[in-house]
Amino acid sequence: MKKLLSQKVMFCSFLLIFVLFFRCSTKSTEPDSEPEYEPGKNYYTTNIDGDTREYYVHVPAGYEETNATPVVFMLHGGSGNGEGTYNNSGWKELGETENIITVFPTSWDYCYTKSNGERRDDTRWNSMPGVFEFCAGETPRDDIKFLRQIIAELHQRFNVDAKRIYMAGFSSGAQMGFRCAVEMSDVLAAIVQSAGTHQIDTVFTPLRNIPITFELGNEDETWFDNEIYPPLALFDSALTNYYLFQRIINVHTKTFDFESTYTLTGDTSSALTATFKGIPDVGNREFNFTLIKELDHSYPNSVNHPVYGASQNWQWMKQYSIP
Repeated sequence: MKKLLSQKVMFCSFLLIFVLFFRCSTKSTEPDSEPEYEPGKNYYTTNIDGDTREYYVHVPAGYEETNATPVVFMLHGGSGNGEGTYNNSGWKELGETENIITVFPTSWDYCYTKSNGERRDDTRWNSMPGVFEFCAGETPRDDIKFLRQIIAELHQRFNVDAKRIYMAGFSSGAQMGFRCAVEMSDVLAAIVQSAGTHQIDTVFTPLRNIPITFELGNEDETWFDNEIYPPLALFDSALTNYYLFQRIINVHTKTFDFESTYTLTGDTSSALTATFKGIPDVGNREFNFTLIKELDHSYPNSVNHPVYGASQNWQWMKQYSIP
């Protein structure tokens, strides 16, 4: 009887060991989790203060996990979203050719009133105060926290070059770009603001003096009233006499320590750029104010305008990295 019991115990022990071995062997051949990305379009969500926020990431086919890769954020304009900008800005295509990870977040939907009194109910970025006002009862979302969280998650998923993270924005996204230049310049190498910026004559204290380009079409109906569009030949005069241009120059040069004088380059048949050098003038840091011929209120993508904005922006951005 004791012998039979002993045999049963041994058999059960052997069976238990076999089952555990089999389970461990099977587990070792299975992936721990699903891959966190795939080449091309990727959709992610993250929780910020109880809200689910979304963003799209395009991973170029040439991305290799062994190589630190630059990143460019593209922020959409008012009433837009990340997917629309993913599809239409031209940045995902440039990301493929230049091997850049490109990121397209979506802002929050609000009721708000623009500075011209127009009431809107759609998406926009929570940029610096003074350009618009939220309607009563609206709760502004912390978009700086959202964008910093995206950067943290990018570092978890990809081999990101931390010194080469850039931002471009259009309209409301460009206004948010100015706020990021002040509050996120510790993690951003350079910023392009297209058809939008902070135009209130205020001086801020940035985390770092950052290179900035502001670009605008001379036929942008949101900037020039009654379709009175300034020819590029008058750009030099407008920089010193047009009050709105003066306010834009002042808020950038005083906030980020740029010279008040500029050099003018370009061609009146395409685009002119006023360049304000950094103080001190080291490392080629600059503020560019560019006026583009026959561009309306659009981010130029080579289809809606001959200028391929992503390519031109990247050629300027890529010269910079965080010290």
